[in-house]
Amino acid sequence: MKPLPKPDAKALKKYEAIADSLADKSGAEKSKMFGMPTLKIHSKAFCGLFGSEMVFKLSGEDHKKALALIGAKLFDPSGMDRPMNEWVVVPIKYSGKWEALALEAFKYVA
Repeated sequence: MKPLPKPDAKALKKYEAIADSLADKSGAEKSKMFGMPTLKIHSKAFCGLFGSEMVFKLSGEDHKKALALIGAKLFDPSGMDRPMNEWVVVPIKYSGKWEALALEAFKYVA
């Protein structure tokens, strides 16, 4: 497994704001998955910070729209060409969309 990429300050700040908001509004829990900061509901992960990108567990149209963003890709935390098909990595240039994607991921998992 590849080492976990380090987030930059901007990505971490944005993630923390989303995490705090979802924890306050919906009871999401801050946790870890694969060593990365992750949000869970009922012990099920729905999004996290992987380096300076966020990953979201999505389905249907939400999954298609996220994956259509330039630079987005399926999440492959091992780097061994074994992507997690429901999880989409969204680059920091779309950080303005991260909170909405986190809400969709939350709804999907909850």
